[in-house]
Amino acid sequence: MDRLGFIHEKLDIKILILFILRRLPGAVNPNVLGDLCRECDDAFGYFDYSDCLAELIDGGLILESEEGLTIAEKGSFSVDQVETSLPYSVRAKAVKLLEPVRKQLLRLSMIRAGHETEKGGCFVSLAMSDGEGDIIDLRLLCGGEEHAKKIEKNFRKNAESYYQRIIDMLSEED
Repeated sequence: MDRLGFIHEKLDIKILILFILRRLPGAVNPNVLGDLCRECDDAFGYFDYSDCLAELIDGGLILESEEGLTIAEKGSFSVDQVETSLPYSVRAKAVKLLEPVRKQLLRLSMIRAGHETEKGGCFVSLAMSDGEGDIIDLRLLCGGEEHAKKIEKNFRKNAESYYQRIIDMLSEED
């Protein structure tokens, strides 16, 4: 049975994948990327997407890391040349679907949390940026690596709230 939609050829699927990655500010999970692609046009399935993604990675157009997938410079250049070959309705739908994911990735890119063990103990570093520069940058001694990981996780989840609470506490009158 033929599926309805505009994208049927592998080349079009690859262009769509690159089109979406080009517009994201950070690494994205391959499953999230696949869901976005298939929501844009349901004329292809998971296996078509997986084959095209593997070919793009093998060809050096997409970079794969622990954080997820990002577009390589070669991929950006390539998609800039051919993205208008995607139907306008597919491109418009992709841009609309990308907005919440783009906002989430942009937020995550502005929050940094990590730890290191030194001679004096385990230190956790927490920072948040507003896009122009850091608005908070903390380095704390903590009780060990597990404690540091918990602090990092909580900060990534609620960085804005912690920042506001610190400002409120430091701004209190005696």
